[in-house]
Amino acid sequence: MLFGVPASELAWLAAILVVGGALTGFLAGLLGVGGGAIAVPVLYHLFEFIGVPDAVRMQLCIGTSLAIIVPTSLRSLMSHNKRGAVDWATLKLWLIPVAVGTGIGALIAAWVSSNSLKAIFGVVAFLIAAQMLVGTRALRISDDLPGRPLMAFYGLLIGVLSSVMGIGGGSFGNLIYAVHGRPVHQGVATAAGLGALIAIPGTLGFIIAGLPDERLLPPLSLGFVSLIGVVLIAPMSLLAAPLGARLAHGFSRRQLEVALGVFLLVMGGRFLGDYLIHTFA
Repeated sequence: MLFGVPASELAWLAAILVVGGALTGFLAGLLGVGGGAIAVPVLYHLFEFIGVPDAVRMQLCIGTSLAIIVPTSLRSLMSHNKRGAVDWATLKLWLIPVAVGTGIGALIAAWVSSNSLKAIFGVVAFLIAAQMLVGTRALRISDDLPGRPLMAFYGLLIGVLSSVMGIGGGSFGNLIYAVHGRPVHQGVATAAGLGALIAIPGTLGFIIAGLPDERLLPPLSLGFVSLIGVVLIAPMSLLAAPLGARLAHGFSRRQLEVALGVFLLVMGGRFLGDYLIHTFA
């Protein structure tokens, strides 16, 4: 018996987390996303099962997801870099704006309710999914990335939205590259690097933000970061990320767009549905 849950049931939960970790890493490499859109739902069900109060559950999911994204994104980035696909100039330009935006997002996530975070996650995921399914070629606005001021603004916005959602920012990075006419594989590779830029300051922010709520959090939590969740999911994520990165270079631009769109549509619907149930039930 642990946290009031029988050992047999915890074994099933551990197995689910291991599978979730593998999916997180695979998606990080395949789509350039940090895998948070998989990790957040998996963690949400785990924390619900062990009785984490709803008031802090979503914050704990997001903080833990960001901590998991740190090693996963770094591994995915290294795999893409071996193929020479990473736009390092853009990542350097985004370093400060993304970090600032991530800090702002962490403050927002700590301030708003857990139920509101579900709505934010769902709505933003739906918007990105719609754009991807329509086809980013239809949304193309230029043949190259814009100048430094607009790119810096993009970085700030990516940091805020990704931190609030607990994702690595790959979805937003992919979209920016697509609408500005850059190769999809370069977008996927560079978006993998966004994960580390977002997850490191984001994790620190959620640790600090969660310290006042320690009495509501489960054992082995560091602020809004569950060390148990990190330990169970991160290793499998690291192992699976290179496989996804290798497969990414075998798919067309449109195939990757549709895959990312469907994935975000499912995850967004999951959290919007939960938000509506809790709001109107």
